[in-house]
Amino acid sequence: MSESPTHGGPANGPATLPAARAAAPGASLAPAIPGVPGLSAAVPTAAAGSEPPRAEAREYVRSLVRTVPDWPEPGVQFRDITPVLKSAKGLRTLVDIFVDRYFDAKLDYIAGLDARGFLIGPIVAYELNVGFLPIRKAGKLPWKTLHESYDLEYGSATVEIHADACDAGDRIVLIDDLIATGGTMLAGKTLLERLGAKVVEAAALIDLPDLGGAARLRAAGLPVFAVCEFAGT
Repeated sequence: MSESPTHGGPANGPATLPAARAAAPGASLAPAIPGVPGLSAAVPTAAAGSEPPRAEAREYVRSLVRTVPDWPEPGVQFRDITPVLKSAKGLRTLVDIFVDRYFDAKLDYIAGLDARGFLIGPIVAYELNVGFLPIRKAGKLPWKTLHESYDLEYGSATVEIHADACDAGDRIVLIDDLIATGGTMLAGKTLLERLGAKVVEAAALIDLPDLGGAARLRAAGLPVFAVCEFAGT
């Protein structure tokens, strides 16, 4: 299977295509999301004998997430992604889900949020043959920065990005491990937009929809993609 040398495509990208894109002829691709070039509304349907459909892949990744009750405080159900990262198959499946989704999105960068966005984001950026931008907690970057504060349940927090991180018009996907209230993602989006970038989508391994973060991001005009969801906190 050949493809034209688009940004992030095989001509300057990975030596092998994601499994869903290497499926036999006739495999159907999901319709694009209106107004968001290169993004699919759903995962591709695999042909007979190919890799499992991406819906199965997402459920497999979800099955590896470990729930730790009452940590770090009573009443919290902590969603631990380290078993996903530990599993060679799990990590490969997770990365392939993101790569498949953004393969044709003509991205310039993946941006990751401090700190667990740094675990996933650089691998996805490498596979897409684009750069990686760290958005860090205040005081962690050595050069000139822009900063953005956001509210927490008690007090506030601040994230920063280097002032030369990207250029106007750059297309960026913002990645973190989990979407809870959405405050960090919104702050990251604001920083990138202050530099003139186009934030194509917010992406995460896990969404906690009961905390309202994904809805908050969508209300702010940012599309959201999560590999899986968990009810509760």
